[in-house]
Amino acid sequence: MCELVVEGGVPLAGELTIQGSKNSVLPILAATLLTADTCTIENCPRLRDVDASISILRNLGCCTHWESDALVVDTAQMDQSEVPDALMREMRSSVIFLGAILARNGEATLSYPGGCELGPRPIDIHLSALRALGAEISECGGKLKCRTDGLIGCEIFFPMSSVGATENTILAACGAEGTTVLYNAAREPEIVDLQNFINAMGGNVRGAGGSIITVEGGRTMHGGLHRVIADRIVGATYLCAAASCGGEVLLKGVDYRALSTVAAALSEAGCRIQSDRDTVSVKSDGALRAIRPVRTAPYPGFPTDAQPVLMAALLRSDGSTVFVENIFENRYRHVDELARMGAQIRVAGRVAVVNGQRSLHGASVKSTDLRGGAALVLAALQAEGQSRIMQIEHIDRGYESIERDLKLLGASIRREGT
Repeated sequence: MCELVVEGGVPLAGELTIQGSKNSVLPILAATLLTADTCTIENCPRLRDVDASISILRNLGCCTHWESDALVVDTAQMDQSEVPDALMREMRSSVIFLGAILARNGEATLSYPGGCELGPRPIDIHLSALRALGAEISECGGKLKCRTDGLIGCEIFFPMSSVGATENTILAACGAEGTTVLYNAAREPEIVDLQNFINAMGGNVRGAGGSIITVEGGRTMHGGLHRVIADRIVGATYLCAAASCGGEVLLKGVDYRALSTVAAALSEAGCRIQSDRDTVSVKSDGALRAIRPVRTAPYPGFPTDAQPVLMAALLRSDGSTVFVENIFENRYRHVDELARMGAQIRVAGRVAVVNGQRSLHGASVKSTDLRGGAALVLAALQAEGQSRIMQIEHIDRGYESIERDLKLLGASIRREGT
């Protein structure tokens, strides 16, 4: 198994182009099933979760191949409607294929998805929306069996803002007759990216980025070319790394608006943040101060995925910072591992209090989940001495090569093992 070996205490400096967004490309890959044609997805990150999506596409009968940073998907020969349990367990986002398969074939069979163990993430909102469109859904032997004689557009009111349910419903609604209107839809930039890809294939989705989205279904889709947006959580990770280690880093190719809440927190902590249309820079002396309470919330609030890396950035800050996790109940699983490096964090339910320490020390730690793993890397970058981070397959689910990127910024980090 691979490990990351980090020698801490090195300031970061340089420029970095941010990879394509994991949370954008996964629903986009599912959306390729809406057409029996070839789609080219540029700026597609090479991630474990993308590999899992490719395996699902191939299992369904599709063909895929890489051309530099572009993934080419040919769905013309799709001849299956079931995703095997082993593939579903690879990642939480595998459920996003449900709406697309149903729209394409009129039936779909999937088991419940896997992914990081961050607490209950029920898909009942997904299933309720699909039923409203006319899907018949039953559960048998741990499998979800969905079928329809024809999806019909309707009005759908989400009881809570859900990114996955919004995306799944958009995909299914593309195969429905008539118009579907989604109320209380999630507003994340990744949903805007999905809308842009669908429209590039000949679809008609409007309103993404707002809470009301309209989908005109029944349109004939064709192949398309699309460039995936930059990953805002990866951008947030490297901003937090530079802030906590000290130095000056410029991130390129990322929309500064998607990083505004993280940038505001780092500014309050004492960093100098500057932004342009597609760049964000951070300058820090590494001496951060505690900030006001950080409360995670759906976009445009503070992203839950950025909470662990901001927490890691503030481990040596002057004072105490309160974090309130409002999205996932098990988002603090990495805290015990941070404590091995000398971090002082108290957790009570959904609240964590970080008491800044003057220094951290190197240790051997285990990655607990994707973003928690990234937090361990950031802590190791600040710590005195050497740290070893194990179980980094979690990190590889969302970071194309975290050690490559950090090396470009001057960090002493390497991957060992196979």
